[in-house]
Amino acid sequence: MPQVPQTLDASAVRAWCGLALEALGRAREEIDAINVYPVADGDTGTNLYLTVESAAAAVEAVFAAHAAVSGGTGGPDTFPRGPEVERPTLADAVRAMAHGALIGARGNSGTILAQLLRGMAQVLAADGDPVHTDGRGLRLALRYAADAARQAVAHPVEGTVLTVASAAADAASGAEGDCAVVARAAYEGARAALAATPGQLAVLERAGVVDAGGRGLVAVLAALVETFTGEAPAVGAVPVLASHARVEAADAQCADGGPAPAPEEESGPAFEVIYLLEADDRAVARLRDRLDALGDSLVVVGGDGLWNVHVHVDDAGAAVEAGVEAGRPHRIRITHFGPADAHTTGSTVRPVRERAQRAVVAVVPGEGLARLYAEAGATTVLARPGEPPASGELVEAVRRAHALEVVLLPNDAELRHTAAAAAEQARTEGVRVALIPTRSAVQGIAALAVHEPERRFDEDVVAMTSAAGATRYAEVEVAERQSWTMAGICQAGDVLGLIDGDVAVIGSDVTATAESVLNRMLSAGGEMVTLVLGDEAPDTIADHLEARVRESYLAVDTVVYRGGRQGALLLIGVE
Repeated sequence: MPQVPQTLDASAVRAWCGLALEALGRAREEIDAINVYPVADGDTGTNLYLTVESAAAAVEAVFAAHAAVSGGTGGPDTFPRGPEVERPTLADAVRAMAHGALIGARGNSGTILAQLLRGMAQVLAADGDPVHTDGRGLRLALRYAADAARQAVAHPVEGTVLTVASAAADAASGAEGDCAVVARAAYEGARAALAATPGQLAVLERAGVVDAGGRGLVAVLAALVETFTGEAPAVGAVPVLASHARVEAADAQCADGGPAPAPEEESGPAFEVIYLLEADDRAVARLRDRLDALGDSLVVVGGDGLWNVHVHVDDAGAAVEAGVEAGRPHRIRITHFGPADAHTTGSTVRPVRERAQRAVVAVVPGEGLARLYAEAGATTVLARPGEPPASGELVEAVRRAHALEVVLLPNDAELRHTAAAAAEQARTEGVRVALIPTRSAVQGIAALAVHEPERRFDEDVVAMTSAAGATRYAEVEVAERQSWTMAGICQAGDVLGLIDGDVAVIGSDVTATAESVLNRMLSAGGEMVTLVLGDEAPDTIADHLEARVRESYLAVDTVVYRGGRQGALLLIGVE
């Protein structure tokens, strides 16, 4: 059994991340169930868990790297002994923790937690300052973290995780003693503040719950106490103030001819947009102003050129375009809030939402396609070139869709096994999942076009599968190296036209190669041509190909979409 750390060092950070992950894993479903603010989408516990999972993985990677250099395996007891062995420093560990949380942050609360961890890291790893590894250092770190998190939120609201974080810092500031004493004080202060959140936010009081994000932070601070004491404090059950009884009483009153409940507020923005952004401070300041005008629940965290942006908007495309203007956005995630989601402002609330009957989850290769799919009601997972999503990301997307039935579109032949693993995991969680083996985003578009949630699940899946299967797909890209292909030997820099996954055309001009590919596809017939343009496609290629279709193929329609940074210069679909 590993020893309990006496001071704040790299081993303590590692232990804290591991214990926090375990605590959030145990509490995930409980926290999801009380998630009513700012959107009752039932995913706060999951988002916090995934954020800490990313932080913990980053810390483990630091230990593994040092162990490899030192000849160990990275486990807690595997470092060789001796003063000559270089071990991870506190700065190494907290910077890794903060970076991992930043790049893995999910949702509103996860993004705020990432800033809390970053704030702590900025104090504990500050260059030129004496390192505080005792209670005083922990007090300073908690205070700075709470202030930094509040500053990251465009419009702070009391009764949320921000309130709980501030209360933890306030309680810690009055504690004199070692890290264990300070951690326990912070935990007790946070727990008391959490219990008071229903009195600060009407949406919580009406639902009869405490703040979900604050509940998650209490679990993280409980793990901090366990790190320094070896004993986990009793977090206790989440207070639920008989909300179901209230709803039943209200329903009974209406049935007896009594007054109806107060009308609900109109629902808010339709989309949640999250992305990582590479940009400088001045560009981010302008981005904050622009996104604040577009929507709400704006949280921008990070620094040193890398940021995590979270906002709720009606125009997801405008939010992404604002990021493009500010710098380089990537890992873009767009989630559509369905009719069952309650987007609240703090004065009213709907009951915690029930699962939607059916949803579509799709992997897409570019920001433009992500926007297109999201506007059609799908939950999207963005696949960057060279960064295919893991099965866990697809499972998370299924959870975010929050439906009883899910149609999963991998849109890539190489993702079929990953998607199958995700579907199997989702089924163990009670979700009925149908995996349609789409091999390209244009097949996914065809499937989504015939999707009808009102019809029986099996009928809908059959119709979507038939539409996808009736769509031939192609892409035009540039060869990265010399290679043998079905069309002969290609050289680096050649333009390749792939039809149904195989190289069919090798050329030197993008437009000419695309035209040759399109002619081959339409020679077998077709009624609809779909063109998805990448950012680096020639400006005139769409007009040229549309004109070619009009002149040579009667009764064939063409539709053009902008895919953004999708890897391929052009995607082509022929239905």
